[in-house]
Amino acid sequence: MRRITGKAKDETLIELQNASDSQVTDESSGNGLKEAPLPGHTETDKLHSNKDTVFFRDGVRRIDFVLSYVEDKDGEKKQERRREFEANLEKAGLELETEDKSDSKDQKTYFLKIHAPWDVLATFADVLKIKVPFKESDIPHGQDVPLEWLSHPFRLPDHIMHPQPDYFTYPFDKTKTDFFLINDKDTFFPPSTRNRIVFYILARCPYYKEGRKDKGKTGIKRLLSNGTYTAAFPLHDSHKLFPLGGKCDETVLKMFTCRYWKKARNAECESERYNLYKHWARFLCFYKEQPLNLIRKYYGEKIGIYFAWLGFYTEMLFFAAVMGLICFTYGVLSYDDNISSKEICNPEIGGSIVMCPLCDKKCPFWKLNSTCLSSWQSHLFDNEGTVFFAIFMGIWVTLFLEFWKRRQARLEYEWDLVDFEEEQQQLQIRPEFEIRCTNRRLNRITQEMEPYLPVTSKCARFSLSAAAVIFWISLIVACIIGVIAYRLAVYAAFASIIKDPMRKIQLVGRFITPQLATSVTASCINFVIIMILNFFYERVAVWITDLEIPKTHLEYENRLTMKMFLFQFVNYYSSCFYVAFFKGKFVGYPGEYSYMFGKWSNLRNEECDPGGCLIELTTQLVIVMTGKQLCGNIQEALLPLIRNWWSGRRGRHNPENHYSRWEQDHVLQNFSQLGLFYEYLEMVVQFGFITLFVASFPLAPLLALFNNILEIRVDAWKFTTQFKRPMASKARNIGAWQEILNAVAILSVVTNAFIMAFTSDMIPRMVYLYAYSKESSMRGYVNNSLSIYNISQIPERNMPEDNWFDNATSTCRYRDYRYPPGHQREYTHTMQFWHILAAKMAFIIIMEHVVFVVKFFVAWMIPDVPSDVKARIKRERYLIQEYLHNYEVEQLKLQLSASFITEPQSEMTLTPDKHEALSECL
Repeated sequence: MRRITGKAKDETLIELQNASDSQVTDESSGNGLKEAPLPGHTETDKLHSNKDTVFFRDGVRRIDFVLSYVEDKDGEKKQERRREFEANLEKAGLELETEDKSDSKDQKTYFLKIHAPWDVLATFADVLKIKVPFKESDIPHGQDVPLEWLSHPFRLPDHIMHPQPDYFTYPFDKTKTDFFLINDKDTFFPPSTRNRIVFYILARCPYYKEGRKDKGKTGIKRLLSNGTYTAAFPLHDSHKLFPLGGKCDETVLKMFTCRYWKKARNAECESERYNLYKHWARFLCFYKEQPLNLIRKYYGEKIGIYFAWLGFYTEMLFFAAVMGLICFTYGVLSYDDNISSKEICNPEIGGSIVMCPLCDKKCPFWKLNSTCLSSWQSHLFDNEGTVFFAIFMGIWVTLFLEFWKRRQARLEYEWDLVDFEEEQQQLQIRPEFEIRCTNRRLNRITQEMEPYLPVTSKCARFSLSAAAVIFWISLIVACIIGVIAYRLAVYAAFASIIKDPMRKIQLVGRFITPQLATSVTASCINFVIIMILNFFYERVAVWITDLEIPKTHLEYENRLTMKMFLFQFVNYYSSCFYVAFFKGKFVGYPGEYSYMFGKWSNLRNEECDPGGCLIELTTQLVIVMTGKQLCGNIQEALLPLIRNWWSGRRGRHNPENHYSRWEQDHVLQNFSQLGLFYEYLEMVVQFGFITLFVASFPLAPLLALFNNILEIRVDAWKFTTQFKRPMASKARNIGAWQEILNAVAILSVVTNAFIMAFTSDMIPRMVYLYAYSKESSMRGYVNNSLSIYNISQIPERNMPEDNWFDNATSTCRYRDYRYPPGHQREYTHTMQFWHILAAKMAFIIIMEHVVFVVKFFVAWMIPDVPSDVKARIKRERYLIQEYLHNYEVEQLKLQLSASFITEPQSEMTLTPDKHEALSECL
């Protein structure tokens, strides 16, 4: 099928329809193309029955939006709503066309196709202040980069990276249409802008009867929620219009197949969706750059800025992953130099040290060399390189945020978003706010009456919202306390199952200690609780935010962002904070142990793994972080496939000439308004894992890098093949997420400093090496770090049930710095304890100050907006004012010239002087 329309400047646009291979036989059997009219003809051929089109039946008017509905038991009321709504849409200037259910594949669904004519587009483009081109930009782009050839394997073709020329733009003004570059009114506004305008009308169009004013009956969102319509969506591209240039020759009019997953027979037929699928949505392109300009053009700036941020974050992760891998490699290479682990594993040293029971009744006395394996594992992450890596990550996160600001500023300029935020705040008021706020007051700026929420109602809603947030955060804390209680209660059970190493333990006991078994099972239970709470709170957070009735979409997203991240922060990180900063810190000592709920509870506070608390923090971090990423990828990649298979959608296997374009898109998943919010949330939670606790696991950035490489392509695949085409919307930055990232970056410096000081054994080892070691080596550190307690002084309630007692020894050891029995200050802290505590505090202060000074210095040295971008913005604004001034002058001259012709001859002698003087002033 084809259509030919006359265009300005001798351009002819040919519509290349998506045709199946079977159409070739149809054409040869007499069902082929109609004879095309000559270019000068005003009439346009009507299309045949090929349904894979984005045009009305006349083949001229483009489908800008599609609504679908089915008839059900409540049909009369819904039919009345649809009738009023569609009548009001037509009054607003939109053109409608309905596809009967008999023409649909399921014989149940009606499709209402909507077209916005030029007058409607021009009117609302003026209202929304949409920027459109008025002159091709003559500002030169950046110069060639040295050694640019090195990046060639990672680059995409230029027509993919830059799908359209660079223009000077200006907010559209309906009264100045000849100022803008309007070669063809049908294609002047791209599909993304057209569907944005149509949705703006749909969201505000009422469906109450004429003469009645029921403000609640307004907008497509309410009609979707009450089931009047089942879906509302713009169409994906199925074909492309391209200019032949010059005269039209009918011999070049041929049928081409233009499927997004298949290369077209003619290169000109390749649609934007096909280019996105080929160069972006396939995993084999993981090493290629993203076609950000094409993404922005097809999906809008808001989705484009998300993928720009995700790509930049992934690029920066590469440097953190390399450094983390180097630090981990250092831990592996220095494996044999770990004197402390050698002493623990030595039968004559670690094998002769009897340790006090780690829990009451169930836990026996044990030998230190039973922790040989965990001490070696701990060294992989707890070594000198970890301190360097913690400092490096504090600087890396600053560089990431500062360089992103520069990248964001460049995108704002290139995508015409520099002056967008103010317009967005003023114009994009949520329909829900307009409907639910019946009070009106005068806006001092616009001098127009506008809806507002009274202070009393606002305070009541905020109070209820705050109470709900506090309740759910308290519920998370209660769940964490429950997991801690589980750890304390189950530890004794594992201790009794995994036999005492002095009594020829089973083989599994060599690799799984009670601490490790407890930590792993508790981490898994904690992860399950996290996912369950997430499921409920995501819905609660949306309900709470709806209750507050935010005024604009930006305000709505920012409030929801803060609530969700606060919850996710507590939900995901609280268990890591417990292991890092509380576990093993308030244990007490034999005879004076501390209990979680008092001595009556018999839940003795948990001690760290004999290899140190850092290895437990690593275990917790790996399980929660890896589990979250695996669940997220499975949910994003597999669930859409399962859903499509379950619903019976055959996708590409349906012949396009029998399966209409709107039906193909109708069976795709909806991309909700908050879909992008959850993508950001997932990445920001990951950002917290690799910054807040990275000192315990240097390989975390490497895992995040692998995940993000997959994440980009999975998200691209979903957007291109599994989702309906999202509504194109604008955003100049990543919004409230920027402030959250800044807060996490600052907090990460503090948490890593405390991890190195209080969770790692680095500071005690350094104090021993430089202040207490006689040989200036780590020999004797293990014995020095263990205090002595007299077994005969252990209370009965703390003694093992087996009542084991070795006549060869009368003492046991425990991790602390206390005076031995018989000393005049027995069981009180030694001076070494206070020296270590002072060293820990000094390390925290020094590390924080060093990193913060470097952070602020780097932030000061790197401007948020590149100098060349500042110059380009100023230059463009100057040129815009100049061109606009010249245009106004020309228009005024034309008006004056027209008035001269109509004036009487007697007055014409005076007008040339007036004309000349006015021209000179202008």
